[in-house]
Amino acid sequence: MDINIINEILRIIRDSSITKEELEKELKQYHESDIADALPYLTEDERSEFFKKLSIEELGELLTFTESPEEYIEELDPSEAADLLETMDADDAVDVLEEIDEDVRQDILEEMESESRKDIELIQNFDEDEIGSKITTNYIIVKKNSTIKEAMRTLVREAPENDNIQNIFVVDENGEYYGTIVLKDLIIARESDNLLDITKTNYPTLYAHEKVEDVINEIKDIDLDIIPVLAENDTILGVITAQDIIETVGEEMSEDYVKFAAVSEDATQDDTLLQAVKRRVPWLAMLLVLDILTSTVLSGFSAIYGLIPALVLFQSWILDSSGNAGTQALALTIRSITEDRIQRNTFFKYFLKELLTGLLDGLLVGIAGFLISLFFLRLTNNFVIEGGTIEHQLLASSVVGFSLLVAIPFTSLCGLLIPLFFKKIHIDPAVASGPLITTLSDMCGVAIYYALAGVLFSFLF
Repeated sequence: MDINIINEILRIIRDSSITKEELEKELKQYHESDIADALPYLTEDERSEFFKKLSIEELGELLTFTESPEEYIEELDPSEAADLLETMDADDAVDVLEEIDEDVRQDILEEMESESRKDIELIQNFDEDEIGSKITTNYIIVKKNSTIKEAMRTLVREAPENDNIQNIFVVDENGEYYGTIVLKDLIIARESDNLLDITKTNYPTLYAHEKVEDVINEIKDIDLDIIPVLAENDTILGVITAQDIIETVGEEMSEDYVKFAAVSEDATQDDTLLQAVKRRVPWLAMLLVLDILTSTVLSGFSAIYGLIPALVLFQSWILDSSGNAGTQALALTIRSITEDRIQRNTFFKYFLKELLTGLLDGLLVGIAGFLISLFFLRLTNNFVIEGGTIEHQLLASSVVGFSLLVAIPFTSLCGLLIPLFFKKIHIDPAVASGPLITTLSDMCGVAIYYALAGVLFSFLF
């Protein structure tokens, strides 16, 4: 956001002497996103006057670049708002309506033309996690028995209303999807050519009731600007565009991230204080209960850290290092699951890679942990028993190093195996793995740490 550009736009909009034509000419020098950034700096009256100088199509295009178009649409009367939403793609109109007060929403819908209202209701009939909720009805179809000339006429006639013209879709006599024509092929075709010769019958399609998470990788791999979306009877319900695909992928990544962090997927920074607390407290309480397991494990080693108090100083090192290793592996595994890369025939490759990575990480961090802890103990030997003897200092440092060597590869493997297990039993690995890996890392970290301490202490003393 360039504040100088915004000030220039505000000066133009607030100039009461400027005509509608001059305003349009001046604003054409700026991108719609820059004009949209200037809207919050206008008063409601200034916006109202500005909106009146724009055509309904220009206003609709402008509001698509705002973060919260519903805020401005609510400033219009229902009739104006209805006309505005009719200029938008149906999926964009649905997104706006979902953010508007229910009573106002109904008033706007009643003012809309029946065809636009029907398109909106079609999209609203699908659950948010279904492909049908992401479609737009902005597309062009031609009949299978059309000629090249007839197909071109259809394109020219409908393009002003439906501007997703990169691909034109062909349907048979029953209205079922038959294939896709790429615009370039239609343009260069001769009038005498057969339409079916330039129709791709194996063009990728999606079904409206498919779950987004089930086909998200397929959508990314297809890498097309527009994909037809079909009903169960193979009629075309709509299309999903490249922009829709980008938004869908972003939404899926965002949902997985908040699930991974053990937060409700509805949580946002705009939540009220009470909403934020209500969303987070249940997870924190659950983790607190799970941490009782860690405390139980710790209580079993009270004799060890009673004999070697220095071990307590480095307990957090083991917990943090093992927890970080597990979280790193978990994040990569969930990403691989989302991208459908871990299959039965590739599992061993991922397992071996994670094991070797964990062992090498553990070795390097373990050596560093041994040297740093020994240096620290030599520097502050008043913290250990028996006057800080070198034997106890070496023992404590060795426990730190060996524990890191064992704990890091162990929790790395947990980060791989836990989400795969949850996927196998049909539980979302993103939401279930995060809390578990934290507790398991802590529990196993302290168990390994103090168990090794007990073994080394009994062996050396």
